[in-house]
Amino acid sequence: MTPAQILLHMCSSDEWSAAQAAGERRPASLDADGFVHLSTPSQVQLPANRLFAGRDDIVLLRLDPDRLGAEIRWEPGVATDPESMLFPHLYDPIPIAAVFDVVEYRAGRDRSFAAPS
Repeated sequence: MTPAQILLHMCSSDEWSAAQAAGERRPASLDADGFVHLSTPSQVQLPANRLFAGRDDIVLLRLDPDRLGAEIRWEPGVATDPESMLFPHLYDPIPIAAVFDVVEYRAGRDRSFAAPS
């Protein structure tokens, strides 16, 4: 799998532990917005800085899109994102089997997140 094929989902380490126990990751956005917010490695820092600024308990779930088992739609983010940028949205919970790696995602000294290496 190439980096271009990898999708990411951010959550706290506690949320990840709860997802493992439940067998799926079902964030509040699934009920509120109808989908799970995902990102690519090149864009994940945008929502990270909006949603998780100053937090040090965030992990990135690295997802295999072929194991998600539901439709992914590429849709606009928020008004402040680059106009041409589309984000992957999953219209179902994330099955634990789709997660092939979990990595800590820490902000830099300036407390902002950068694209993961």
